[in-house]
Amino acid sequence: MPAKSDMFTFAAIGDLHIKEDRTSLFRELFAEISTKAEVLVLCGDLTDVGKPREAEVLAEDLRACSIPVVGVLGNHDYESGQADDVEKILKAAGMHLLNGHSYETNGVAFVGVKGFIGGFGRRMLASFGETVVKSFVAESVSEAMRLENAMRAVRNERAVVVLHYAPILDTVEGEPLEIFPFLGSSRLSETIDRFKVSAVVHGHAHHGRYQGHTPRGAPVYNVAFPVEKSTGRPYALIKV
Repeated sequence: MPAKSDMFTFAAIGDLHIKEDRTSLFRELFAEISTKAEVLVLCGDLTDVGKPREAEVLAEDLRACSIPVVGVLGNHDYESGQADDVEKILKAAGMHLLNGHSYETNGVAFVGVKGFIGGFGRRMLASFGETVVKSFVAESVSEAMRLENAMRAVRNERAVVVLHYAPILDTVEGEPLEIFPFLGSSRLSETIDRFKVSAVVHGHAHHGRYQGHTPRGAPVYNVAFPVEKSTGRPYALIKV
């Protein structure tokens, strides 16, 4: 069916894994995206090992992007223990980091958290046993609660949830079964399904599947860089 005249198009991509050596430049890609979408969404693992210089390389390339940029950090962005510095550099470059916050434009609210791991469905890790296991589960619950609190503040008709970790099993299929619990958590989809959500985007599962749905039908897109998308490009174009 033809798109409605008030449809809003955003681009989404995750897992850029930008390195200090500048072997992969994203300037041309960001410039291209600027001609096709109204907002660019970055779904975590923006840097390779979370070094400030890697964030500076991304910040330089983002100058080619003439539309608003929103997103979340991923696990790689925390690797060097300098996530606060990475965040400051990207914010100074104009990126809106959705760490439990939202960004609104043209009637669409983008709401984001990093998310966390823990598994899916009946096989999610439970808060039982050793203290370290309970702490692990508490982090997963905390991320879901932060998403819920952010969603409760949204008054827009259309909302897009931005994550790094996957909220459903469908979009991690294709990855080795052994690592499924480390790719995301159903706690995120449980939160999403309490609200009216137009689309969900995430990364992290490099060999997963592009599209799936939450149990209540919210469309979910795995936009990790290596995942094949309907655009034939490294980024997805999604209409809400």
